[in-house]
Amino acid sequence: MNKVNRRDFIKTSAGAAALSTSALGFNISNYSSSPNGTVRVAVVGLRGQGGAHTSNYLKMQGVEIAALCDIDDAQFAKHEKQIEAAGKTKPKIYKDIRKLLEDKDIDAVSIATPNHWHSLQGIWTLQAGKDLYLEKPLSQSYWEGKQLVAAAKKYGKVVQHGTNSRSGVAIREAMQKMHKEDLIGDIYYTRALCYKWRDTIGKKADGPVPAGVDYDMWLGPAPKRPFNENRFHYNWHWNWDYGNGDLGNQGIHEVDISRWGLGVTLPTKVSAIGGHFMFDDDQNTPNTLVATFEFDKNGKKAMMVAEVRHWITNNEAGISDAPDLKMGAGGGRGGNTIGNIFYGSKGYLAIEGYTKYTTFLGKDQQPGPERTAPGNNWANFIEVVKSRKMEDLNAPIEEGHYSCALVHLANISYRTGRSINFDPKTEQIIGDKEASAMMKRQYRAPYVVPDKV
Repeated sequence: MNKVNRRDFIKTSAGAAALSTSALGFNISNYSSSPNGTVRVAVVGLRGQGGAHTSNYLKMQGVEIAALCDIDDAQFAKHEKQIEAAGKTKPKIYKDIRKLLEDKDIDAVSIATPNHWHSLQGIWTLQAGKDLYLEKPLSQSYWEGKQLVAAAKKYGKVVQHGTNSRSGVAIREAMQKMHKEDLIGDIYYTRALCYKWRDTIGKKADGPVPAGVDYDMWLGPAPKRPFNENRFHYNWHWNWDYGNGDLGNQGIHEVDISRWGLGVTLPTKVSAIGGHFMFDDDQNTPNTLVATFEFDKNGKKAMMVAEVRHWITNNEAGISDAPDLKMGAGGGRGGNTIGNIFYGSKGYLAIEGYTKYTTFLGKDQQPGPERTAPGNNWANFIEVVKSRKMEDLNAPIEEGHYSCALVHLANISYRTGRSINFDPKTEQIIGDKEASAMMKRQYRAPYVVPDKV
């Protein structure tokens, strides 16, 4: 895969409307690698976001879900019934992704497993000669993200990162308004907002592995530990062995959008503070975090602030996923506040979720252009798998790595309790051996991300 530099990336944004409209309803062309022009996809990791993968591929012509893979037998039935109800061919079933990757009938692999598996499974997929859709965040550590990017370049396969907003029609239009039309002027400061209701997970004792679960395979690269429900389905997000906290869960979407809109890649300095507030439970990642990033933007300083909150919050810039839900006598809007705010010399632009942007211009903040329109990241992936036009890929792996890098650096700053100085050219932390050691994690054999991909 060709590296996407910032200039080329902004040029891509200029074609936002055309690309995104194509992704929503592309014209199926012949796919020469498969019979009848069909792309045969395997979905790996069926619970949670894996359901979105299955649902989206089922809606597409010229796509067959050829295989399903999960370590938990209980996850197969729902997906099999969904595929059968759509009148599609019954998929093959695998519990070990390594066996799946030996299947020559599979063209592409769509991965929605826990974070600690992403990079290794992605590298294996590329080494097996298959195209890859990989859920966010594409890595659990900075180093393994670099290894995945290196593998994508070496094997030349299509790799789409699961930052879905990259294919959002309205969001891509917002980027065009900011980058090409100079709508809000010189953008110097952005905020990535992740205010999402997250209740306590409580405390649970270690216990027996559920029937039908290959727990050793689930652990994979992570340390060997007894089974615990609070370290398994979904709650693994809140444990450093498997997840990256909410900054690397929901927050990675907002970090990616903010970096995209600011027009930067890697930072020069990162500072993060936060904690685990209100609840006494098994979570060991912060539920409240404020991370500040400084960038050198064409010789001038630019800033991003990423904020995670887990409970009661106000709705900044009118951003809410439940705007009609009124909260008490104060009249605040209900729901989560998931989005971004871009501050420029001529006004500010707010992004709500993955589908809407609004603008406010001038000192009196007059309403400006706005739009609500979704997109489809999976459709864009399949389009490029068919066309092999890498420049049409909305969420290329290099861009995903830059955004995931911000998450990893923020978490390192939080865990060390100090600011991180960073060299974007060498991609190294400056003058801090302890922090530098956290750029790479330890792996449990044989599930090891290779030094040479």
